Amino acid sequence: MSKSGTIRCGIGGWTFDPWDDSFYPSDLAKKRQLEYASRQLTAIEVNGTYYSSQKPATFAKWASEVPDDFVFSLKASRFCTNRKILAEAGPSVEKFLHQGIEELGSHLGPILWQFMGTKKFDADDFEAFLGLLPKTLNGLPLRHVVEPRHESFLVPEFTEMLRRHEVAAVCADHHDYPMFADATADFVYARLQKGADETPTCYPPKEIDHWGERFKTYAAGGVPDDLPLVAKDAPAAKTPRDVFAFFISGGKVNAPKGAMALQKRVG
Repeated sequence: MSKSGTIRCGIGGWTFDPWDDSFYPSDLAKKRQLEYASRQLTAIEVNGTYYSSQKPATFAKWASEVPDDFVFSLKASRFCTNRKILAEAGPSVEKFLHQGIEELGSHLGPILWQFMGTKKFDADDFEAFLGLLPKTLNGLPLRHVVEPRHESFLVPEFTEMLRRHEVAAVCADHHDYPMFADATADFVYARLQKGADETPTCYPPKEIDHWGERFKTYAAGGVPDDLPLVAKDAPAAKTPRDVFAFFISGGKVNAPKGAMALQKRVG
């Protein structure tokens, strides 16, 4: 076992008009933007899969345009998570997983299951939902991360549940959403959402330094001592973890520069 996990830093998507000026070379054709972005960053979170299905050929095309060690995180369909009874999401989960995502092969990173801010924690129903998430797909290992946005999830019972199912919760740096900094799987998934367009690197350099140190701690098997934990009396096992860190939403204009700056700090 390696002494530290791999830290990947990225952004949400690769098409955003302001990036034509702030990120991409002026003479770069739009059809080559993924090719370019994947060589400046190490991961991209795909939001389009939340709204609609894709064709297997589309996933295969994405995979063909990126370097060997690059990964895509896919946001699961809203039809899986935006429902009153999560235990009944089985058919929607199956439809999402079997649209052809295995065409990504080794480029498939964590699957993000995002919930609305009004969705409250119901232990039995949420555990039933986690039971719908398979560990493999046609022999391809799957990693799952959930993003609850209601404070009712800030209870040790939820953390314990995630560890039983080997599922991560989003470590969200957000002005309103709760943060889940406890390590509950063999990877950590962070969404950094407090950036500003006026900041050249999305986040101030000192904040990027701080997050870089936190991610190195996670990768080495520890837990940062300056982030709030839900299950303080039940620390995670000390084992190397991969880390996925995305600059999302706030400060999107300069999110690529923030991700590149963070990647430089974590090596």
